[in-house]
Amino acid sequence: MAYEELKNHGVTESTPKNILLGAGTLHKGFKFDKQTKKWNFAESLVGATSGGNKLTITPEIKTVEVDGALVKVKGLDFKTGEVAKLETNLVEITPELLKTTVIGELVESNVEGYNLIESKADIEAGDYYENLAFVGKKTDGTPIIIILDNALCTSGFEGEAKNKENTVVKVTFECYQDADGDLAKLPYHIYYPTPTNPAQQANG
Repeated sequence: MAYEELKNHGVTESTPKNILLGAGTLHKGFKFDKQTKKWNFAESLVGATSGGNKLTITPEIKTVEVDGALVKVKGLDFKTGEVAKLETNLVEITPELLKTTVIGELVESNVEGYNLIESKADIEAGDYYENLAFVGKKTDGTPIIIILDNALCTSGFEGEAKNKENTVVKVTFECYQDADGDLAKLPYHIYYPTPTNPAQQANG
């Protein structure tokens, strides 16, 4: 029996178009203008990275244990929450980045030519990044966009300086829901490009 229908790979005609390449870019205040039908890519950039970005969205699942069931049973798992994190490696260090990572504040400097960042006691609304986004690009040139509506830096600041090497600041942002939002889910959005309409492509 030949089994000619079997394949030794998962490659299809659409595979070359659906591969995510590169480290992607990080944005804040990322929005789509319905009038111009464009995203504000350039204006919203957070900074340059070195070492890539990592996005993790993990549902929290409670499995109900039932006497006599020795394996997992369909229908007895319940979603009890979720966590969405965006980890990045920033090589571009700015006063805004430093303030964000330590959850501090910019205060009046007592030294000319320097910004001054100091600690503060409370987390305020302005400490959350609105529309923090990761933008990756597929091999066909279209972007995949993941947006966290409210993102707070929870990693703190850690920068290791070494001889003959540039400093990379590893930063973790976590997604938060608004107090008046749906407290059963996180406000994240994944925009995956639809296949190009042949008619639109023909019209340029």
